[in-house]
Formats: sequence, C-alpha cells, structure tokens
Amino acid sequence: MNKKIWLSSPNMGGEELTYIHEAFDTNWIAPLGPHVNNFEKEVASYVGTTHAAALSSGTAAIHLALIILGVKAGDEVICQSFTFSASANPIVYQQAVPVFIDSEKETWNMDPVLLETAIKGRISKGKKPKAVIVVHLYGQPAKMDEITSICKHYDIPIIEDAAEALGSLYQNKMAGSFGQFGILSFNGNKIITTSGGGMLLSDNENYISEARFLATQARDDAPHYQHSHIGYNYRMSNVLAGIGLGQLKVLEKRVKQKNEIYRFYVKELSEIPGIHFQPELKNTKSNKWLTAVTIDAIHSGFSREDLRHILNKENIESRPLWKPMHLQPIFQSAPAYVNGTSEKLFQNGLCLPSDTNMNQEDFSRIHNIFKSLF
Repeated sequence: MNKKIWLSSPNMGGEELTYIHEAFDTNWIAPLGPHVNNFEKEVASYVGTTHAAALSSGTAAIHLALIILGVKAGDEVICQSFTFSASANPIVYQQAVPVFIDSEKETWNMDPVLLETAIKGRISKGKKPKAVIVVHLYGQPAKMDEITSICKHYDIPIIEDAAEALGSLYQNKMAGSFGQFGILSFNGNKIITTSGGGMLLSDNENYISEARFLATQARDDAPHYQHSHIGYNYRMSNVLAGIGLGQLKVLEKRVKQKNEIYRFYVKELSEIPGIHFQPELKNTKSNKWLTAVTIDAIHSGFSREDLRHILNKENIESRPLWKPMHLQPIFQSAPAYVNGTSEKLFQNGLCLPSDTNMNQEDFSRIHNIFKSLF
C-alpha cells in the first residue's frame, strides 16, 4: 500500500526536545512551571493580547470563557453553526442554550445579517444572548468589523474561536485578538501543536486570573485544600508547554508552507469547472490551515464523494467540510437562524490534504490523481 498522506499531522521543528529535556532536567514535570509561563507570554505577544492562560484544550478555554462571562442554566449563547462541535459543546456544559447562526458566502463564517436578526429575535423573547461565539473557519477570518460593531451595539461579549486560525490576519490584526476572549487550540492537527492543549487570550487581566484559578481546581488561598467554587483540571503541563515553545519557533514557516500547499491546489484545480476554493476577503490573510473546496458535480463531472473515495483508495486522507451544528442530532431542538449556505457547503465541500509533512513525491502522487481525473 502507498504511504499514508494525512490531512494535517503534527510536524516537529527540532527544538521541542530541548525544552522537554530542560523540563526533565529541572524536574518541572507536573502542571505549571517556567515553560507554561513563557509559552503564555510568547503566544499573547504574538497574537497581540496582554494576557493568556495555557490550558488542556481549546474546548476548556471556551468553557472557562463562558463561566467567567456568567453564563448559567437557561441562558442563551449565540454560536456559529458551521464549525466543529467543540465550539458549541461548552454552552451545554453550562446548561445554557446554543442559538446557531448560518454562514455567509464570502468567508463561510458567521453571517452578520443573520447575527443581528437573531439578537433582535432573542431580545424580543426576553432572552438577550449572554455571548457570541464566532469562528475563523479553516483559518479564514470572519467579518469581524461587522460582527464586532453589532455586538458592541447590543453590548454582547465576543468569544473569538481562533482554534484554526493562529497566524491569520484581519486588517493586519491577528485572529484571536478581537473579542473579549480569544481561543486557540494546539491539538495534534493544528498549525502548531502541544500534542493536546489550548489557550485562553484576553486583554482583561482579571479574566485571565480567574481562568487560571478555575483551571487549577479553584483552590482557595489557604494552607489546606479549601474550595469555595467548582474548579476544573484544565491547566497545561510544563512538558507540553515546552513542546509549544519549540513549535512557536516554526510557526511562521508553517504558515508559509500551508499557503504553498494552497497555491499548489489552485494551480492544479482552478481551471476545472465546478471547483471553487474557500473565499478570502481582501483585508484578510488566512493561515490556510486546511485548503477547502466545493465541487459542483454538474459542472465538474464528479462529486465531492467521488474525489474523497478516489483519494482514500490511494491512502490519502481528505475530509468533508464540517456538518453544521443545526443539523447535528444532539442540537436538533436548538434555535437556529439559517439561510442554506452551510448546508450546501457541507453537501459539496471537501478539505484537501494540507499536511506540512508532505514532500515532492506526495505532491506528485496527488498531481497524478488529478491528472487521471481531468
């Protein structure tokens, strides 16, 4: 069987082991330690926020953001529908109600028009949303000018899910720095990884202090173990933060590689009728975490599933675009403001292998598959 080509696998830069060995040599193995502190500072500096808390996952970061914003049982939180379930699940952790918003066609992210419609609709029912969770899908920033303006007008805080968008820019400002909270993920498939981990970002020092407190089991300042709040085991370990410090050194290289992969696919596929790439606004720069396309079978002569099965037969991983949250069985009763955009994207969209570990032989294999098709 041919060598596996992954969608997006971890790619070590070489200096991670230096930090890991340092953690072992100094016996900073348990959670927290100097690597955690430095990782937080470097990520916050890179993104352009003043504070950060290194956590066990991006999901944990969203959960803590909701807790800090006071989201409780019965509250409503607006969430982008076209996303991974980790954007929405923490809403339910709080026994709150997700209200899903469909996408617009220019970025595939949250539609600002539907967002305002939903806010007005929920307020008219006496349910002003407690927060808005907006996502930068596959690295492409959402329309943050419009979304920020709307949320400011209605005084609703933004949780900016930039899990897929580290290194992306909107009007020369880094994704993750627009909301009251920014969320990052360092899962194994992300542009840089700590094996598993995430980050909560904010310019509000009190928010991050509270996040760190809650993430370490909410232990009160006492000589014995005393707890006045429910806490969580959400902190990142010093060893994993060491991996993150090593990964940060190659972040810009990874962004460049991801964009080179995107340009490879544009060259290979842009002349094929019926194939369209995820749009990118002129004032944005996507990290191109995953190259995503839609395929119109009527014009191309083959469907999304046809191409996916052909790639899979050759041991090449690809993946359909996210199934919208408002179509997920677990969220079928949740309120949703839809326009059909994300449903069409899900039906016709495919994430192409965007692995920075790919070599020239791998690109040649993909090229030959496309050549045989077209």
